[in-house]
Amino acid sequence: MKLAIDARELHGKPTGVGRYLSELLAAWRAMPAASAHDFVLLSPESGTAGTAWEQLTLPGLVRRARASVLFAPGYTGPLRSPVPMVVAIHDVSFAAHPEWFAWREGLRRRMLARWSARRAARVLTISEFSKQEIVRHLAVDASKIAVIYPGVTAMTEGAARQDPPRVFSDDTMARAADPGPPPLSDAEPTVLYVGSIFNRRHVPELIEAFARVVRRHPQARLEVVGDNRTTPPIDLGSLARDSGAGDRIRLRSYLGNGELRHLYRGARAFAFLSEYEGFGLPPVEALSAGVPVVVLDTSIAREIYGPAAIYVPRSDPDLIATALERALFDPAERARLLNASRDVLARYSWDECARRTLQILLACAR
Repeated sequence: MKLAIDARELHGKPTGVGRYLSELLAAWRAMPAASAHDFVLLSPESGTAGTAWEQLTLPGLVRRARASVLFAPGYTGPLRSPVPMVVAIHDVSFAAHPEWFAWREGLRRRMLARWSARRAARVLTISEFSKQEIVRHLAVDASKIAVIYPGVTAMTEGAARQDPPRVFSDDTMARAADPGPPPLSDAEPTVLYVGSIFNRRHVPELIEAFARVVRRHPQARLEVVGDNRTTPPIDLGSLARDSGAGDRIRLRSYLGNGELRHLYRGARAFAFLSEYEGFGLPPVEALSAGVPVVVLDTSIAREIYGPAAIYVPRSDPDLIATALERALFDPAERARLLNASRDVLARYSWDECARRTLQILLACAR
C-alpha cells in the first residue's frame, strides 16, 4: 500500500513537527510491519510550502502518487484530499490563546485546523490534555481523536537511533555529524533551554531569574537555543546584557544534533517555563540525558513529567531562581528527580508511536 506524507517540515531546519515526522520515518524504516508499504514523501522541489501549496498542489501530488491515504503531520491538510486523510494536531494554542498570535496568522491557523480536523478520517494528538483542547476549541468529536505519545530522542552518546533522517543543508549536516567537544566542566554549572521561543515560554523571566542565580553562583552559565518567535518581538540580547549576567548567557537560534548533544551532556539543569504545550518534548529529552528539569506547574506538565520535575507555580523570577538552584546544587533533589525519570521515560517510545500511527493510517486507507 502507498501512504502519502506531507513532508515539507523535513526541509530546512526541522523543529517540532519536522522532528516528530523524522522520528516516525526512522522507526518505520526499521519496522518489519512497515516494510510491506511504500511511504511517499511529498514536498515542494524548491522554495517554501505554505497554505497555497498545501491546498492547491498537494492534492494533485497525492493523486499522481496513487496513494491510499494521506498523513498530514503538521496541524492541517488539504480540504479536498483525493484520499482519506489523517491529520496530527499537536496543540491548539492558536485557538485557546488567540492573543498570542497576530490576528491574521491566528485566524488562518484556527480556520484551517478546524476544517482539517472535520474533514480528516482520524485526528492524532500527543497528550490527553491536547485531546480535550481539540474537543473544546475545534469542536471535534472525542471518538475521532487518538492520543499517541511521542517518543524521546536520546541526547546521549551510544543511542540506538541517534540520527533519524532529516533534510539539511550541507553545512548543517557537517555540524550535526560532529559530536562536539567533551562535556562542560562542573566548574560551570549550566542551565539549558531548547525550543522555539514564544511569549508563553517565559524566556525573559528565565533570563532575569538566572541573573539572580549568578549573583550567588557567579560560575553558572545559561544556554538558550531556539528561534525567537515572540510576538510582539522581544529583544532577548538586550535583556541578557541589561540583566547584569550577559557574559554568562549565550543565545543561539539553531544547532545541529551533535552540538545539541554536547549541550545536554554538559548541562546540570534544564528550564522550560511554558504555560501551554501539547506535550513539551525538550524536558523529556533532558531527562533522557540525565538532566533535572524545571517547569511551570500546569496540567500538561503534570501529565507528561509526573514526579520527575521541579514545578514552579508561576513565572516569577524569584521562584524560578529558587527552583534553578535546587536543580543545580541540591544533591538529594537531583537524585530524586533522576530516579523518578526512569518510570516517566518508559512511557515514551518512538517505536510504539510509529506502530500505533501506522495502524491508524492503514485502518483509514481507501
